[in-house]
Amino acid sequence: MPVTLSETIVQRRCAALIPYARNARTHSDQQVAQIAASIREFGFTNPVLIDEEDGIIAGHGRVLAAHLLGLDEVPCIVLAHLTPTQRRAYVLADNKLALNAGWDLEMLSLEIGELGEAGFDLSLTGFDEFELGELFAERTQGRTDPDDAPEPPAHPVAEPGDLWALGHHRLLCGDSTVATDVERVLGGVAPHLMVTDPPYGVNYDPAWRNQAGRSINGTTQRIATGTVIKPIGARAVGKVINDDRADWREARRDQGRHRAGQLSRLRLRDPLANHLGQKQLRDRPRPLPLQARAVLVRGAQG
Repeated sequence: MPVTLSETIVQRRCAALIPYARNARTHSDQQVAQIAASIREFGFTNPVLIDEEDGIIAGHGRVLAAHLLGLDEVPCIVLAHLTPTQRRAYVLADNKLALNAGWDLEMLSLEIGELGEAGFDLSLTGFDEFELGELFAERTQGRTDPDDAPEPPAHPVAEPGDLWALGHHRLLCGDSTVATDVERVLGGVAPHLMVTDPPYGVNYDPAWRNQAGRSINGTTQRIATGTVIKPIGARAVGKVINDDRADWREARRDQGRHRAGQLSRLRLRDPLANHLGQKQLRDRPRPLPLQARAVLVRGAQG
């Protein structure tokens, strides 16, 4: 089918343009300021797309920037050939299709680097300092394997059994699966909440990121939402080998009937817990409000 070409550019007063009431795209004050700076530097190079009644189809951010700059009129293109349904769809497509594009990191680095050498203000490209820093960060393998654990010192600062008093907090160098260690760190206080990190007894292997081709020099990255560059994932790719203790019943059972009873009553305060029953409650932990300082925490690993 033939492609419609809208070649006529018309001038419209900013005050006369009507934003689309159901526009799903948002524009922060910072982003509008970036668009305004771009218009000031390069000119109004991208006309606003409107319907026959001056309703904005695409270009809401540019119109906001025009108001910020004090412009009275902006260039527009009237898309008279679109049906009402097509106009609604294009409001989404105009934004989303641009986000689906990618970046050639090597070419991007070359262009940004040469612009910087020429003294150009790189903030006008839309990249912020963090993104530029990630783009030009030196990637090295380091001198050691990041997953290698150092040998324990001959005389460590903290040894098993040491109890540290940190104001109202207590920190014990011990084993949370040992009942006597738990009893000592609690200091006679019954915890109102136990924070855990299930599931236990699993082998965690983040190396899949490399195997799936999702990692660049050991760091998984992506470039999305236009010009945003963000690191995702973990740099370390070693397996977690110390997370094989899944059964804590021994420590919990040996804390004594009084504490076990309080923990059970506290957990069963949840209406859903009473409905599910005790067995399902164990299989489906529920978050509880923190009502006291006494909290038993299992540190996350990996």
